[in-house]
Amino acid sequence: MVSVPQPSSHPTADRDSNANTDATPILALKQLVARLHKEQHKIHDLLGSLGFALRSFSNLNQFLELIPLMATRVTDADGGALVLFKPNGQVRLERLHCQDSHQSKNIRKALETAISVVTASLTTATGIVPTTATAALDDQVSRYLGSEIQLFGTTVFVKQVERGRLYVFSSNPEYSWAESRQKLVRLVADLTAVAVENDELTAELRKKERMNRELEIGAEIQLRLLPRQCPKIPGITLAARCQPASHIGGDYYDFIPTNCHPNQVALGSENDPCRWGIVIGDVMGKGVPAGLLMTMTQGMLRTEVPNGNSPAQILQKLNRVIYADLENSHRFITLFCSAYDPQNQTLYYSNAAHNPPLLWQAATGNVKRLDTWGMLIGLDAESQYENAHIQLHPGDTIIYYTDGFTDAANQSGDRFDEENLIRKFYWACQHCQGPQAILEYLFEQVYRFIGSANQNKDDMTLIVLQVKNE
Repeated sequence: MVSVPQPSSHPTADRDSNANTDATPILALKQLVARLHKEQHKIHDLLGSLGFALRSFSNLNQFLELIPLMATRVTDADGGALVLFKPNGQVRLERLHCQDSHQSKNIRKALETAISVVTASLTTATGIVPTTATAALDDQVSRYLGSEIQLFGTTVFVKQVERGRLYVFSSNPEYSWAESRQKLVRLVADLTAVAVENDELTAELRKKERMNRELEIGAEIQLRLLPRQCPKIPGITLAARCQPASHIGGDYYDFIPTNCHPNQVALGSENDPCRWGIVIGDVMGKGVPAGLLMTMTQGMLRTEVPNGNSPAQILQKLNRVIYADLENSHRFITLFCSAYDPQNQTLYYSNAAHNPPLLWQAATGNVKRLDTWGMLIGLDAESQYENAHIQLHPGDTIIYYTDGFTDAANQSGDRFDEENLIRKFYWACQHCQGPQAILEYLFEQVYRFIGSANQNKDDMTLIVLQVKNE
């Protein structure tokens, strides 16, 4: 006999039961969505807090304390560890966070042991941890933490260089490193990289500011060592200017009296019979080393010139004394040393491979180069130098200059060169009134040649000497 099902005696109850059964999945789905929404807000708030800390903290160490903590919380893991690779090649456990304080000691010991094993195998002398060492570190960390720990690590990249590893771990056997969790850890690692780079940039900026300040002080001291004004020498007028390309330059010029009474020099007497040393030089290079050599050269010349020796003797003695200091330094000095005698209006001179001064002779309108044979100061201890002299006449004009003038280049790369300088000097001697006007005109011509968008790459120094018209 086949059993025939009988209709229910309680149809309303059946409908309620079916409704409750249908409502259960919907309620569970709503709860899941709410929980996910809450988790999303939590992650958003945590990352927002970390971003605010990145913008606000001026102390890198304080910021790094948050990294393992934040990485742990956004992934619901048990803990996190930040390992940094120092510039000196050292690998160090920077920060560790562990939810279980009892487990923290074991985790720390395991991480430090793994780091010690990898560090001992590093042979690089560059201060950069090689990629192979990074892989070895992951292996050792995983080994010492044990297979029961679910571990994920990602690299902290600073300017495309591996500067550390961020590890996050969980002892929950059901915990898995889903792609979404890995992305969150990488995001925290990226924020860590930004913090490290910002700290290094700040330190570099502060260092640069200190160096600039020191250079400014050095330039100020150096400027004080150069003549503040041109002396009053009977029969001639002078103008001079040094324009360094950087804070501290290698150009040098000076006016040094010979066998003069101190009161005569101080007063700048027009009747002063003293001979005056007029020197100009250039230390190859620029910056602090060039400035120091220039200062040393100046001190030696101010000691030697007043003794009344000839320019060639002065250069020879200076070369012997300074050679020991310049040997193997790959720095040399060009120097033009001259002595003007106001009693007979004669200029005595000797050249150590410097740009020869230019003499415009008023009587003929010719431009002549004042040069003698001689090698760079500091090149050979036994170098010999040649003496020469020339009688000057009213209106004659001489310019002493450094190669910053002739080597000045425009945007096309063309140099101002000596030929152009001679043309401009020739014109200035015919149209400008006095040494200062000539000096201003020549500087103006060089700057116009260079162009406003360019800057001179070398120091520029110019002395203008003109014999008075009686």
